[in-house]
Amino acid sequence: MPTTDLKSRYRAYIDCLNRRDWSSLSEHVDAAIHYNGQHVGLAGYRAMLEEDVRAIPDLHFHIELLVADPPHIAARLHFECTPTGELFGLPVNGKRVIFSENVFYEYRDGLISNVRSIIDKAAITSQLE
Repeated sequence: MPTTDLKSRYRAYIDCLNRRDWSSLSEHVDAAIHYNGQHVGLAGYRAMLEEDVRAIPDLHFHIELLVADPPHIAARLHFECTPTGELFGLPVNGKRVIFSENVFYEYRDGLISNVRSIIDKAAITSQLE
C-alpha cells in the first residue's frame, strides 16, 4: 500500500475512534489483531476501546505526528482529557490531564493487525503531584 494511502487509512481509523463508531471498527482492524504482544482479537480490541471511553468520556484522539513506512505507521497521539477515576493505575479522579501515546501499527491487507503502544504515564503522574 502506498504511503499516502496508508496515512489516509490511518486517519480514517482515528476518525472512527473519535466518532465512537464501534460497528465500523472492522473496516480498520483485523479480526486477529494483536495489542502489545497479546492476541486480543477484534472483540477484545473493541472492548478495550469502549472501556477507555467509559473511563474517559471526553477522550479524543489527536494525531500530533504521523510517519508511514508501509506496512507500518508510527504516530504520536496527544490527549487532553478528564478521566473519571483511575487512569493506567493512577488516581486521576476527575482532574484534567495532558499526555501522549507513542504507538506503532502494522497493517496487513489494509487492516491494522498489530499495535504497540507506549503511554507517557510520567506526564500524568507529574500533573497529580
